Amino acid sequence: MRNNYDIREFVDVITIDYIKIELVNRFIKRRKEAKLSQKELAKRSGVSYGSIRRFESTGDISLHSLFLLSQEIDCLKDFNELFKYEYIKTLKKG
Repeated sequence: MRNNYDIREFVDVITIDYIKIELVNRFIKRRKEAKLSQKELAKRSGVSYGSIRRFESTGDISLHSLFLLSQEIDCLKDFNELFKYEYIKTLKKG
């Protein structure tokens, strides 16, 4: 039997799995606030019901589909903040 541990149990670090879980939880909350079922969201967005179910259970979805879903729950503007800030390698100027 294999033991699976989440590194976050031991160290305060952001992992891909953690980000996926948090993203999915926020998405589900926003979908429910919009009073949309998965099936209704599928009809309105053009993203298949199966893709929405998979996303909400595993976090896996294409970027394009995530854009379409985000547009339907009025969150598309959130993507404009990604990679917006300059990467700082050192505190020294020049």
